[in-house]
Amino acid sequence: MKTHLKFILTAALFASGLTLSVTSVQAADRTMLNVSYDATREFYDEFNQSFAAYWQSRTGQTVEFKQSHGGSGKQARSVVDGLKGDVVTLALANDIDEIVKSGQIQPGWQKEFPNNSAPYTSTIVFMVRKGNPKKIKDWSDLTKPGVQIITPNPKTGGLPRWVYLSAWGYALKQPGGNDTKAKEFVSKMYRNVKVMDSAARASMTTFAERRIGDVLLTWENEALVTQKTLGKDQFEIIYPSISILTEPSVAIVDKTVEKNGNKWLAKGYINYLYSPIGQEMAAKYFYRPRNAAILEKYKAQFPPLQTFTIDEVFGGWAKAQQTHFVNGAIYDQISNNRK
Repeated sequence: MKTHLKFILTAALFASGLTLSVTSVQAADRTMLNVSYDATREFYDEFNQSFAAYWQSRTGQTVEFKQSHGGSGKQARSVVDGLKGDVVTLALANDIDEIVKSGQIQPGWQKEFPNNSAPYTSTIVFMVRKGNPKKIKDWSDLTKPGVQIITPNPKTGGLPRWVYLSAWGYALKQPGGNDTKAKEFVSKMYRNVKVMDSAARASMTTFAERRIGDVLLTWENEALVTQKTLGKDQFEIIYPSISILTEPSVAIVDKTVEKNGNKWLAKGYINYLYSPIGQEMAAKYFYRPRNAAILEKYKAQFPPLQTFTIDEVFGGWAKAQQTHFVNGAIYDQISNNRK
């Protein structure tokens, strides 16, 4: 991420009354690593500071927090390949399931915390330039000639897999929609992709700072914080007629915490995401909280949107991954036709 974009995103959070700082590392009793996806940097900077104060007040222990960020799929592979995360907070459940296969997270992890271990939600929206020059209103407009799309690579990030499935689900739900028509629609949309970065934040930089493309397909929280920072005089957010309910997932890396003694620290850390304080922070960083009262408090910043879930339309992440994203599956077929 470029320095300038990091500065403006941080400035947005100060404007929201939030203060970011690095947790003190002097004489820390414990060290903890959260391996997360690309768009959560600012949220976990604030969250770590708050949780550190809470944990010290309850246990007397000081904690040095470390963060690792990148495309969700790449982050999962890093853990599989030996990155010693205590917890993972990734963009989708399938990436955590990949870590399960390596034996570092126990099966059944989704039952360990509420809401299938997804403490907040988001969705996929469109960000366009002021005035919406290409008149983009819905998914169908993304296939028009001359529209330049910015979205990351589904092979490396979590966001772009949600984007891809959102477009596919939209096509399925049109009159007469079926998988054949959905594949044709999504193929046509990806032929309009101008730049395909490796992760969500890189795509935001391409669109907002390098000013490439007509429309960015991104997380709702990324679009809201960027619009707040750079101003509605530069960017508009378009909510399509329907989108997917994205559910970023969290889990304890069992193998790591059993070795380093951080099991209860890691459990407390994730539970804090579900606490009123954690839910309030999520909302301030433009994630949709699970807590109904806090979601209601912030309803003005979260327009109502018709959504579908990955279970409803695709039969869950395991099936969607196998059908669309493994080597040689439908996305690869679509990608090869772009070349």
